[in-house]
Parts: sequence; structure tokens; C-alpha cells
Amino acid sequence: MSTVVAQSHHVFGLQSQVANNIFFFDEQIIIFPAGNQCVRYNMDQKWQKFIPGSEKSQGMLALSISPNRRYLAVSEMVQEKPVITIYELSSIPVRKRKILNNFDFPVQKFTCMAFSPDSKYLLTQTSPPESNLVYWLWEKQKVMAIVRIDSQNNGVYQVSFGPQDNTQVCVTGNGMFKLLRFTEGTLKQTNFQRGEPQNYLAHTWVSDDRVVVGTDTGKLFLFESGDQRWETSIMLKEHASEMRNLEMIQESESLIEFPTMTSPIPSYEQVMMASSHSQLTLPQVFAVAAYSKGFACSAGPGRVLLFEKMEDKDFYHESKEIRIPVDPQSNNPSQCDKQDIVCMCFSPSEETLIATTSKNQLYSITMSLMEISKGEPAHFEYLMYPLHSASITGLATCIRKPFIATCSLDRSIRIWNYESNALELYKEYQEEAYAIGLHPSGHFIVVGFADKLRLMNLLIDDIRPFKEYSVRGCRECAFSNGGHLFAAVNGNVIHIFTTTSLENISNLKGHTGKIRSIAWNADDSKLVSCGTDGAVYEWNLSSGKRETECVLKSCSYNCVTISPDSKIIFAVGSDCTLKEIADSSVLREMSAFDAVYTAVVISHAGRMMFVGTSLGTIRAMKYPLPLQKEFNEYQAHAGPITKMLLTFDDQHLLTVAQDGCLYTWKVYDKEGRGIKREREVGFAEEVLVTKIDLEEKAQVMLELKTRVEELKMENEYQLRLKDMNYSEKMKDLTDKFIQEMESLKTKNQILKTEKEKQDIFHRECMDDLLEKQTRELQDLECCNNQKLLLEYEKYQELQLKSQRMQEEYEKQLRDNDETKSQALEELTEFYEAKLQEKTTLLEEAQEDVRQQLREFEETKKQIEEDEDREIQDIKTKYEKKLRDEKESNLRLKGETGIMRKKFSGLQKEIEERANDIEILKGEQLKLQGVIKSLEKDILGFKREIQERDETIQDKEKRIYDLKKKNQELEKFKFVLDYKIKELKKQIEPRENDIKVMKEQIQEMETELERFHKQNTQLELNITELWQKLRATNQEMRKEIQKERALEALVKQFKTDLHNCVAYIQEPQQLKDKIRGLFEKYVQRADMVEIAGLNTDLQQEYTRQREHLERNLATLKKKVVKESELHRSDYVRVMQENVSLIKEINELRRELKLTRSQVYDLEAALKLMKKIRPLEAPETAPRKVSLSIVPTRRLNEQEETGRIIEMQRLEIRRLRDQIQEQEQVPGFHPIAGINLPSLESKVDSEMQAK
Repeated sequence: MSTVVAQSHHVFGLQSQVANNIFFFDEQIIIFPAGNQCVRYNMDQKWQKFIPGSEKSQGMLALSISPNRRYLAVSEMVQEKPVITIYELSSIPVRKRKILNNFDFPVQKFTCMAFSPDSKYLLTQTSPPESNLVYWLWEKQKVMAIVRIDSQNNGVYQVSFGPQDNTQVCVTGNGMFKLLRFTEGTLKQTNFQRGEPQNYLAHTWVSDDRVVVGTDTGKLFLFESGDQRWETSIMLKEHASEMRNLEMIQESESLIEFPTMTSPIPSYEQVMMASSHSQLTLPQVFAVAAYSKGFACSAGPGRVLLFEKMEDKDFYHESKEIRIPVDPQSNNPSQCDKQDIVCMCFSPSEETLIATTSKNQLYSITMSLMEISKGEPAHFEYLMYPLHSASITGLATCIRKPFIATCSLDRSIRIWNYESNALELYKEYQEEAYAIGLHPSGHFIVVGFADKLRLMNLLIDDIRPFKEYSVRGCRECAFSNGGHLFAAVNGNVIHIFTTTSLENISNLKGHTGKIRSIAWNADDSKLVSCGTDGAVYEWNLSSGKRETECVLKSCSYNCVTISPDSKIIFAVGSDCTLKEIADSSVLREMSAFDAVYTAVVISHAGRMMFVGTSLGTIRAMKYPLPLQKEFNEYQAHAGPITKMLLTFDDQHLLTVAQDGCLYTWKVYDKEGRGIKREREVGFAEEVLVTKIDLEEKAQVMLELKTRVEELKMENEYQLRLKDMNYSEKMKDLTDKFIQEMESLKTKNQILKTEKEKQDIFHRECMDDLLEKQTRELQDLECCNNQKLLLEYEKYQELQLKSQRMQEEYEKQLRDNDETKSQALEELTEFYEAKLQEKTTLLEEAQEDVRQQLREFEETKKQIEEDEDREIQDIKTKYEKKLRDEKESNLRLKGETGIMRKKFSGLQKEIEERANDIEILKGEQLKLQGVIKSLEKDILGFKREIQERDETIQDKEKRIYDLKKKNQELEKFKFVLDYKIKELKKQIEPRENDIKVMKEQIQEMETELERFHKQNTQLELNITELWQKLRATNQEMRKEIQKERALEALVKQFKTDLHNCVAYIQEPQQLKDKIRGLFEKYVQRADMVEIAGLNTDLQQEYTRQREHLERNLATLKKKVVKESELHRSDYVRVMQENVSLIKEINELRRELKLTRSQVYDLEAALKLMKKIRPLEAPETAPRKVSLSIVPTRRLNEQEETGRIIEMQRLEIRRLRDQIQEQEQVPGFHPIAGINLPSLESKVDSEMQAK
């Protein structure tokens, strides 16, 4: 287990969805569920004590307390299975008495429970489709009876026992009201439903056989022994006091910001119009609670009615109405009381009524104070403070004040005090608040709403915004530790703002998914972020760039934090691990053991770490992180934990979750002491107040002072007037009293005279009465003497009768004695015979016993002898063992000396490895710079090649144009007749040119092959370099991980050694501790390493050999691939050469044909010259005209030849440049790009000519 301990200190929240969620333990202490624990709260002393839920619990479903207040039953779901745990509340601390988890019947969950009046039996109801009612003898975990309540899958809402009878049971639900009785091991229904079935929501027993039941249509029924005796309907109508409350709300403009005309809040006119139509609604009776005078029931949203019993009848009448008050801090005050009351409870003395609502609020009212206010409806008060009613999305704390800031999906912002456990400020808004940040001074907050990001002041009694930013849907925001900056997240961008000028100084972009968490380091120079894209980035705020990054796309991160020394980043996500990240790599991954971590936080001292899970539990562990499963797990929340924080002094842990609860935990070490604060600084007491508020309050105070003076003057004047009036009245009264006294004196004298007369009259009457009495006494004595004589005679007669009766009874007794003596003699004889038989049997049994005793003594002697021999053998054996242990102890002392030497050697090796790592890091940085420069060169060369490809394409287009011109030249074919002679002269040099061009083509092919070989060689060199670099990187990471593990081991060894030093004065304990250290840190693997150090060298040699073999295999594969590529290129070049040779042969054939045509033409021309010698003067001008055209065409041919020559020079220049670039190391030629062949150019030239 971990040495870090977290203890629940206080909770701000309530789970209203738990059935029967509030009840009294005594007059001062109440019990209610919050998160995944039950809370005992003292209303006078304001302390809380906790009853944690079961391990791996998924949340509470129902509660029940026994009538004697000794036991608490909790229905839970533990790993998808229902469990009922019964706690003993009278023990300190509260302990589990029984756990009911083995069921012989199908059950999904238990929805409601109830204890019997004597607390021995438990009644439980299961959920549909089973809907079984189970009657338990819970102390013995025995099912006494089970019955299916409903076969139509309707819900059962409440079960209960009769107030005095263990066998009588009541069940209410949708369409059912059943009274059952436990008889002969079964539950039998005793009532029959009459009339239409109702949806009975709640019930309570008002006497031994009477039940009051409430429905969803606002009806109340009284059943006596299952028969309906009384019925009433509750109509929900708007009260006149609500109108006055609305007027008061409209007048208090200083406290409430009024919405615009599009707000959903109804205006005063709308309420008046609604009331004029007298809209009546049917309230739902969700809760009914009985007390001595009658019962209380919920009567619609925010309303409770008290019914009292009529004196002359057995029915009830409505006596009082209680309402939930309007909250002035709410965004919609008219809707604050529109929350259903789901549970109610009276205190044992019936002095206090407590109610819980559907919005997780706790209200109370004192019954004695409620009776004073007659006529108007009474109002509830908050039992503690307003609580969150939805999932808490934001959590923040500060340094200078004990404040906690929270925001929730219930559109509220609340400021709590974790020292006084109170609510400091509270305000609701129209938009949902997603994230909150609290300035270290405790005076400002930044809140991310759905529409904007707002910066607000925390005033003495209000929260007021003073700056708004157009950042929509900000899910994360946080102030820096110094308070001069704050960061806000918008999607995948982090905006950095300064609190001095309130400007956006930087935007950090890089995430591709939504950012889930951000964290500042200790000196605010860096910011760490994580997101759903699986990326963890560390940002440098001075440059606005990423310093380190770690991307794992398979993991969606939930939370991130950074160690106090800013070296290690801790991240948790959807892959159920806790990651330690440093230098862009994951150093360690600690498994979460079948749980998803949702939040992580590390202490400011760097000694402890806490993580929150999706199950709502908290795990406390020591840092550096343990290698095994060493952590303390605590049941906290009933939903996934959303945020976790530690206060600046590391004294309190704060957690919030989707269940709407805020927990504060006290952090202790293993011995139970609180972790000391790093520096003792008192909390600040100053508050913010605006100048306008101060002026208004000063003005109000002046007005009140003047009003007080005026009232004093008025009171003095009124007192004077009253004194004068009273003095006059006193005078009148004294005069009246004097007159009355005189009249009374006269009356007194008259009465005295009358009294004397009466006394005389009474004396005379007394004398007469005495004489009468004496006469009557004498007469009575005579009569009584006669009666006594008669009675004496009767007495003597009765005495004679009694003597006769006595003699008869004595005779009967003698007869009975004789018969009795005979029966006794017969019985004695019979039993004496039996006694003799039994004595003989007893003697035989005694002899058997003596024989067995003798055998037992003999066996005892033999066993004692054997035991003595065995003891001697064991003694000798253990003496030998003791000698061996002493020898091994001496040997171990020598080995410890060797280990110390080895430890010092390892420390030196660690220092050397650290130096090597620093050198390797420097080399790595240099290589990275070279690689970056080479990549830039490669990009430049690629751009140049692209440009040159474009120029070549332009030249090819030009050649194509020239071909078109060549086709036009064919039109002038008849000119060739006159230039045959010149062409003959030109044919021979053209052939020579063709030969030269062929030689050039061959040279170019050889150069091209050489270029390909150089390219493949360069690629192989680059791949080798990359593989070497990857291998060095892997080795470096392994060395870093080894170094981290060794550092953690050394730290742990130092702490354990320091703990051993504490026992330096106690040798035996010191010896045990050192032996424990040896067993913990010295393993067999270490001894093997001492025995054979050469194995490391052998492993290094084999590792290098395997590395070289892998490189050789990769090179062979690459050579095979390159040879295949080269072969395909060679085949392609050969095919091109074959096609070119075919073209050359075709050109030769055409040349021969043209030559033969030329000879034929020459022969024809000679004949023509002979035939027409005289036609020369006529054709002369024609020749002149024709000769002009060839000269012009010759000029064009010279121009094309010049162009071709220029292109050749350009091609040569490009080849020279390519050769120069290929000599540069790291140059990669573009695969698939070949230079244009010169034969195609020659072909085009031939066609042009």
C-alpha cells in the first residue's frame, strides 16, 4: 500500500436520484448521500463524517434507516451486480454489519427498501421485469418470503412496514396499492383494489391500520385496512404572494441583471395574463411524511402542504402551506421554486422538517417558527447553501485565499471556502459555463461560456464581468502561477492573454483534435497541452513554438500535468495507463488496472500523486511512482471525475465529477500527520469593492443615519406625549381608586354586622342539632343490640355445620392415604428392580472406563517418549542451522562490502554514461542540422530539375513547330531538282554527322548508366546513415530509461537507508532492517552479474553482430531491387536503340531511293539539254527566278542548323551541371526522369532537311 493517505473532509453536493435520500440520525445529525458515500452532517456544529460505499461500487440506488436508528441499509451496484450493505451506525467508526450479495432469485437491482419496527427484518423491492418483493431476516441473511408484485413491468416506488406490526407490509407503484401480511412463510395480499387504478407515487402510515397515499394527479387517499375512507384533490394555483415576489424582483435591479426581450423569463404582464386565465395544473405528490398532528405532502413544484387531523372526525384538513423561496441570485428567479420535492423527513422531536429536491438542493424549516406566521405561506430555508444541480465542468483554486471556484452545466458559478466550508459567492447566467480559472490573488476569475470568454471581478457580494473575448465554447482556461498570463482553449488552438493589458499575445496552433487539458509549469515559461488527437505538446511561451512533442494516435488524452522541476510530463487517457513523458518520448507506462484515468495531479513538493478514474474513485500514490500496484483507492464520486486539484500548501485535495459534487480531502502521510506546508503564509482578508458601490453604501448609510436621528426625535416626542397621557390617566385612576376604597370600607362595615348576626343564628342551630343527635344515638344502640343477638345465634348454627363437614373430609383423607400407600409400594418395587439392572450396567461401564484409562496411560507414555526423542532431534537440527546461519551472516557481511564497492563502481559508470549521453546528444543535434541542410539542398535541386524539365518541354514544342515547317518545305520539292548536285555534295558530310551522332548517343548511354550507378550508391549510403542514426537513437533511449530506473532505485534505496539509520541505537532492529534491505534490493540476477561479467561483453558482441547481419540483409534486398530497376531501364534503353536503328535503316533506304531518283533526273536533264539547246535564253530568266528561292531556303536551313547547334551546347551545359550536382553528397536523382535521346533529334533534323 502507498504511504500517501487522503481522508474525506467535506462535500458540497447531494444525490437526489437515490431513493429515500434524507433522514435524521438524531435531533442534530442528518444522513444523506453525496457522490458514492453517505454523509453524516451535524446541523449545529457544521461537521461532516463519511460512510464510504463498497469497493468498485457503481453508485447508490436506495437507502433505509432502522426505526431504532442503529442500522443503515444501502443498495448499490458493484461490478454490474446488486449488493445490499447494512452498516452499524452506533459503532465508532461506522462498520459494516452484514452484506447481502448471494441471491437465489433473479435480480437486476434493488430500487427501494424498508426496516421492520423491531429492526430485525428488511423488506426489499427489485426492479422490473422481475419485480420481486423480498422479506429478509437480515442478521442471518435468510429470505423468509418472496413474492412477485407486478406482472406488467410497472414500477414500484415505495415499500414499508406497519408502524407496530412486523408482518404487515404496504407496497405502492404505478397502478398498484397493495397491503400484504406475512403468514406461514409467505406474503399474502389482504386488500382488493376497487375503482380505476392510479399511479401511486408515495405513501405513509398515520396509524397502525391507516395509510395516506399520493398520486401523480394531485389526489390524496386515506385507506383503513385496505378500504378507502377519505379522498381529496390538491389544485396548484398561483398565489398572490408570488406576484408580490415578482414585483420585488423587478425592483431589486442592483442585484439582478435583467435579460433582453427575447429572454424566456416571463414578465410581470405575462404572469398577470396567465393568472387572469386562472390556469390550474395537477401537482404530483412525490413525497409524504407523517407526524403526530397529521402528515406533510409535496404538492407540485416547490410546494409542501401540511394536513392536520380534525378533532371530531377521522379525516384531515389543510392547515399550512410551505414554499421554496425565490432565489435573487438566480438567472431565472421565477423558476427557482419550480423544482419537485422528492423526499421529506421530520426530526425525532418534530421540530424540524427537511426536504430534498430534484435539483440536488437541501431545504429545512422550523415547525415552531412556522406556526407564528399565520395566513401567509411559510418559506423553506437552505439547510447549508445552494448546491450544483448538474455536472461540474470547471475547477480552480488560488494561493492567497482559501477559495475554490467551480462552474457547472446548471449555468452557475460558485466560489467556495474550504477552510470555513461555506459558499462565498454564487451567481447564475443564461449560458452554460464550461471552464473556469481563478487568479492566484483570489480577486479575478476567467470563465469560458458557450458564446464568449469573460474576465470577471470577485466583489464582496457579486461577480461582475469587466472584459469579454470572442472565444466561443472555451472548454479549458487557466491562470498562470504568477497571475500575469492566462490561457484559453478554443477547439484545437490555445490563446494566451496578458492580465495587464488584457491583450492576446500569442496563439499556439498544432493540435489536430480538440484540446482536453492544459497545465503551466512552475515558472510560467512553458505550457503543456494534450488532446483527443493523442498528442502531448510542450510549448515555449517566449517563442510561441513547440519544444517537445509526443504523439500516440491510438490514445485520446483526458488530462495532463507537469512535475515541479518541469522535466517530466504526466498524461492520462483512454488507453488505461499513466504515462511519464520526457524529451518527446514515453519513459514509463503505469497500468490503471481495468480503469480509465480521467484526471491527474502532482503535489507542489513532488512527493505524491493523485489520479481520478471514470468509476469515480481516487487513487493516491507516492512519487517517484512505484513499480508494483502500490496505491490507496478511495470511493468518492458516483460518476467520472472531471477535474482534480491540490491546494498550494498541499494540505487539501479537491475533486469534482459529473455527479455535481465537490469533495475536499485532507492529505496525510502514512503515520497520519498532515503534510507540512512549504511556507507559512496567512490567507489574505481583503476584498474588492467598486467605487460606485462604496458611494452608494455611504449614501445609504447617511440616509439611514438621518433616518435614525429622525426616528429618535419622533420617538422622544412620542414618549413625551405618552408620558403626559399616562400621567393624566394615572391621576384619573388614583381618584377612582380612592373613591372605590371608601365605598368598599362602608361595605366592609355592613358585612361585619351581618356576620355577627349570622354567628348568633348558627350557634342556636348547633345546639338544636346536638340534642337531635343524642336522641338518635340512643335509638340506634337499642336496635343494634337486638341485631347482634340474632347474628350470634346464626353463628353458633354455622359452627355446628362446619364440625360435621370437617369430620367427613377427614374420613375421605384417610381413605386416600391408604390407596396412595399401596400405589407407592408397587411403584417402589418396580423402580428398585430397574435400579438393580442399571447398577449392573453402570459397573460394567466403569470397568470399561478403567480399562480404557489404562490403555490411554500406556499410549501417553509411549507418545511422551517419542516426543522427547523428536525434541532432541529438532534441537540438534536447529543448532546446526544456527551455526550455518552465523556462517552465512559472516559471508553476507563480506558480500555487503563487495556490494558497496560495486555500488560505488556503478555510480562512476552512471556518471560516465551521463557524459556519453551528453556527447551523443551534441552529435545528434549536429547530425540533425546536417540532415536539415541536405533536405533544403534536395528541395532546391528538385525545383531546378522541374524548371529545366519545363525548358526542355518548351524546346520540344519548338522542335515540333520546326517539323511543321519541314512539312511545308515538302511543298517546294520541285526545287530539289535544281539542287541535286549540291545535295550530292552534302550527303557525305551528313553521313559523317550521323556517325558522330551515333557515337555521341553511345557515350550518353554509358554516362547514363554511370549516373544510375552513382545514384544507387548514394541511396545505399543514405539508407545506411539513416539506419545508423535510428540505431543510435534507440540505444540512447534505452540508456535514458536505464538511467531513470537507476535514479528511482537509488532514491528509493536512499530513503530506505535513511529509515534504517533511525534504528542505529537498536542493533537487532537495525540488523532486521538491513536484512530486509538486502532482500529487497539484492536479487539473484545481480549475483549472477557479479559471477560473470564477461556475459555482458558476449551479449554486446552478439547484439552488434545481429545489427550488422540485419544491415547486410537490408542492403542485399536493396541491391536486388536496384538490379531489377537497372535491368528494366537497360531493357527499355535497348528497345529504344533497336527502334532508332530501324529508323536509321529506313533512312538509308530512302537515301538510296533519292540517289537513284537523282541519277535518273540528271540523265533526263542531260537529254533535255541536248534536245533544247536553243531554249536556254528563254529559260534564263526562269532559272534566275528559281535560284532565288533555294538561296532563301538555304538561309532557313542555316538558321535551323544554328538552332540545333545551340541546343546541343545547352544540353552539354545541363549535363555538366548534373555531373557537378551528383558529386554533392546526399543528392537523390528523381526516378523515372531520363534525358531526351539525341537520335530523336537527329531524326527530326533529317525530316526537316
